[in-house]
Amino acid sequence: MRVCFWEDDSSAQFSPLTLSRPVFELVCGRFSQRERIQRAWQLTEWGAILRPHLTAVYREAEPDARLNDEQWLNEGAILLLNGRWMPATLTQLPCQPHQSAWVGDEPVAIWLDADEWSQTESGDLKDRIRRLADIRKRVDAGGQLLERPWDLVDRNPRQLVDDYPLSTFYSQRFSRRGVERLGPESKLSVSPLANVEPFVVLDTRSGPITIEEGASIKSFTRIEGPCHIGRETHVFRGQLTAGTTIGPVCRVGGEIENTIMHGYANKYHVGFLGHSYICPWVNIGAQSGTSDLKFDYSDVRVPLDGDLVETNRKKVGSFIGDHTKTAVNSLFDTGSAVGVMAMVLPDGDLIPRHVPSFSRYWRGELLESWPLEKLFDIARTAMDRRGMEFSSTQEMLYRLLYAQTEDERRQAFERMARNSMNPHERRSDAA
Repeated sequence: MRVCFWEDDSSAQFSPLTLSRPVFELVCGRFSQRERIQRAWQLTEWGAILRPHLTAVYREAEPDARLNDEQWLNEGAILLLNGRWMPATLTQLPCQPHQSAWVGDEPVAIWLDADEWSQTESGDLKDRIRRLADIRKRVDAGGQLLERPWDLVDRNPRQLVDDYPLSTFYSQRFSRRGVERLGPESKLSVSPLANVEPFVVLDTRSGPITIEEGASIKSFTRIEGPCHIGRETHVFRGQLTAGTTIGPVCRVGGEIENTIMHGYANKYHVGFLGHSYICPWVNIGAQSGTSDLKFDYSDVRVPLDGDLVETNRKKVGSFIGDHTKTAVNSLFDTGSAVGVMAMVLPDGDLIPRHVPSFSRYWRGELLESWPLEKLFDIARTAMDRRGMEFSSTQEMLYRLLYAQTEDERRQAFERMARNSMNPHERRSDAA
């Protein structure tokens, strides 16, 4: 079976999470959408239509993928899938040949015959997909079409439950001395190559728990399902409550609630992190906290790219882009957005809710960050510690992102300067 994932024009609405990755690589539940489809449908070939500036980095990460390749699209029957779509079920295909599946007014799945792509008029790839969908018989796809970053977090508890049948189950019954299990054993999947120390509580009464190989769960940790712990992740005296996904090679501690840590991120020490999405190579300093509920219980707004967006939700935490570092005692206000390669050194007060990419919050001031070469050196060091490489292709991407986010930074600096002259304006609302 051949599948092609595509990014539509709404992918940018997930910034800063999608600045450096396609929308179908965002994690929800145990997997990204691409990983989930690959596991469920056992694809023979797959490719993607994605933003051109991501092509080189994504090809480096996924060399088997065919990217923005029109010739490949014509080589045989192929199913096109919208990268923002979360299917209600994976037991059946969303549509049949000569049909298109829709969620509301948006197409999410289309079957193409061999050579059909070449018969469409030239132009923008996403426009051509829309025209192909319009000439087919429409069917209701069901599921959810994600719109914003908080949709991933909201859906995460349910998706962890739905993803459990796709987990790797181990024939060896889990039994470790001194480990307390509460709830059904059938909802617990622990790799025999994971280390779970005594005085750990695994509570599956509200949902499944999966712990992958190489993970290490230290004593005095409590994990409540649904929850997923990725490979080679270490949990130090943590309290992980329902709806939490911790991706591979993370170091976590303290209290984490209904949060997605994509992978290769650190929150080693005590402190609260709730209803948030943390991208790779983020380091959150000791004693840091993230508010996810306003004191008046009103709906939260989030400054995505500096523009305040209504969430229509009471609980929203922080969304932090790749390679951002925060120092000790960083206090994030409800509904915060921090871009890629930002540096945060707090002054004991709440951090501005909008910290743009490649900027530096330095003791009460929002400033240009260090030179790119220094930021890249930090990225190389961080990745080398985990046996990974900050490649020249990734460097080229971040140089491009630096130029793309220039206006966002300038506007944020101007807002900060205006608000600093108004003693009645809370700095954390500097968006």
